[in-house]
Amino acid sequence: MRPIPPIRLTEFTGAFADLGTFLPLVLGLIALNQFSPQGIFLGFGLFACATALFYRRPIPVQPMKVIAALVIAQQLTPGMMQASAMLMGVILLVLAASGAISWLARQISQAISVGIQLAIGLQLLWMGLTMMADAPVLGFGAFALIFVSRFFPLKYLAMPLIILLGMLWQYQSGAAMSPSFNNTPWHLGWPDASDWSAAATLLVLPQLALTLTNAVIATSVMAKDKFPEDAKRFSPKALATSSGLANLLLSPFGGAAMCHGAGGLAVQYHFGARALWAGLIFGVTCLAIAIGWNEQVAWLLGLIPMAILGSLLSTAGLQLAWSKRFLDGKPYCLFVIGATAIVSLGVNAAAGLAVGMLLELGRRQWLNQGQLD
Repeated sequence: MRPIPPIRLTEFTGAFADLGTFLPLVLGLIALNQFSPQGIFLGFGLFACATALFYRRPIPVQPMKVIAALVIAQQLTPGMMQASAMLMGVILLVLAASGAISWLARQISQAISVGIQLAIGLQLLWMGLTMMADAPVLGFGAFALIFVSRFFPLKYLAMPLIILLGMLWQYQSGAAMSPSFNNTPWHLGWPDASDWSAAATLLVLPQLALTLTNAVIATSVMAKDKFPEDAKRFSPKALATSSGLANLLLSPFGGAAMCHGAGGLAVQYHFGARALWAGLIFGVTCLAIAIGWNEQVAWLLGLIPMAILGSLLSTAGLQLAWSKRFLDGKPYCLFVIGATAIVSLGVNAAAGLAVGMLLELGRRQWLNQGQLD
């Protein structure tokens, strides 16, 4: 086993680089849907710590975006969230144990993966730009500073400095803060009978394609690219198993539907995370929030401007969308990337995946036919 490297300052900056995805969804569930803050932060804390200790690299943990967004938008109950999380957990474990997830990953070429990453990255970029528009000077200024800081030695300090300055601006200006948080007591729970079927159709089916493509396959490809010496550890089967276990075991304790994510890995790596410390720092922080949750903690989190979170989200989107294949890819490879991304954006990730696989299948058959002739 590779020795654990000493902790570095960049592990702290990388640990919280994915707040642009994490905080808006988590705080929305707590503030708007009466979810228990203790249960949600406990789930993320335990999942992040376990992930860090197992993978020993900055593999992120995130809310399942489609499920969280639909729960917030449609004012669905915590029981619906629990049912969807457990169903996703069972599906991921079955796919991992049966080998289906490994088979699917083998069918997906690098061009298809890049196309899906491009689509998801552009979606994150657009979401971030929308959030930044609430306070354009603050949001776009922060985004520009993050982009420019990459050319300077202390680039990893830009993100925490921007968050602190944003909180100070929010406090001094008296700008509108996040919605008021509730103090829903933490408790064990179990979905009602009616929650299961509704969760399967409303939440699980739309989420499944994104989870398989982004949280499992794209994360596996990106982790292997960034940490080739540990490539065997980042198999799609391993990522599906860790996500499945987390959802199945932690949702009864109030945890949200959770997964890994290529966007989170991109932005954490960009801000300096290289070892298990980033995940442990994030996980321990979530556990501390769960244990010590009170009005003061809620007030501090509410001080982080949405425009600042949007700048982090846009940074994650750019990191995920860009690939060196745009420069060295062959023409047909670029065509597959573009077609996969366009269909993923216009329809969904599952449709983009299907189109990309059909194009690659056609190319293989054409090449085989040419060899036969």
